[in-house]
Amino acid sequence: MNDCVFCKIGAGDIPSTMLHKDEDVYVIADINPKAPTHLLIIPLEHVGALTDDAPGRTAVLGRMVEVASEMAKQEGIASSGYRLIINQGPDSGQEVPHLHLHLLAGRRLGAMG
Repeated sequence: MNDCVFCKIGAGDIPSTMLHKDEDVYVIADINPKAPTHLLIIPLEHVGALTDDAPGRTAVLGRMVEVASEMAKQEGIASSGYRLIINQGPDSGQEVPHLHLHLLAGRRLGAMG
């Protein structure tokens, strides 16, 4: 997508410090962190929503979770715990309409629900 900020970051059109990048996903720190560790795991290919009929969506979701686990180990928070969140749609608080996974950690996170 031409106007998608995450597509532009992934393509290198907007400078960003990549903590990880492979052929499927990349990882950056959230610019408005909600926890001491707040990373975004983002597919390189644009997927607007979980409900989009995107080819390979299941595979990329699996890769996003794998990379989240790798990043938790790299950041030293795998054993203390972390939270993975996908916000979907405007009512969830999703700000960028490009599928992405939040990894939050670094302190005790409050109960959800």
